[in-house]
Amino acid sequence: MDGQNTTQTPQRVETGRSGRQGNNNDRRSRRPEQVPEEKQFDERTLHVDRVARVVKGGRRFRFRALVVVGDRKNRVGIGIAKGADVTAAVTKATDVAKKHMIAVPLYKGTLPHEAEAKVGGARILVKPASAGTGLIAGGVVRTILEVAGVSNALSKSLGSTNKANTAYATIAALQSVVPASKWVTSANKPAKTAAKAVKKSEA
Repeated sequence: MDGQNTTQTPQRVETGRSGRQGNNNDRRSRRPEQVPEEKQFDERTLHVDRVARVVKGGRRFRFRALVVVGDRKNRVGIGIAKGADVTAAVTKATDVAKKHMIAVPLYKGTLPHEAEAKVGGARILVKPASAGTGLIAGGVVRTILEVAGVSNALSKSLGSTNKANTAYATIAALQSVVPASKWVTSANKPAKTAAKAVKKSEA
């Protein structure tokens, strides 16, 4: 018994963090993985401005947002709305843009013909371009054409640089575009071919 230490140190049983960590991992693995939803529309904020309204107690500041929404196929719309903060203004403007979307006739990634429109002091001219040209446009017009699905186009701003009027003028110009199938020359072609077919059958 002499010279021998009979006391034994108790061994620690490590529990706690490592065990809890394993349980957390198990719980996380049981949760179904949430796949992020793909947005149906491409939403772009063109401009955010702070506006003021004079009331009895002083000035009331709000935010005004200009938003363009498109599906990159042939639909596009713009909206302007005000809100107490930037997020509220952008959300309202997005809803307005989705309610006022238009269909833009496209032909091989560009426009069928040139179009021009004027809203206020802004006058916008858009023209078709050959493949590989890209979008030769600036600012608001470029964004609108891009989200509308136009790959090649030329444009020129001939008036005011006001972003709201420029956006509305661009939409008006796109609305005035007539599809190639409804042109007068194209509409007469089927009739001529049908007449030729009747003559050949009679002969």
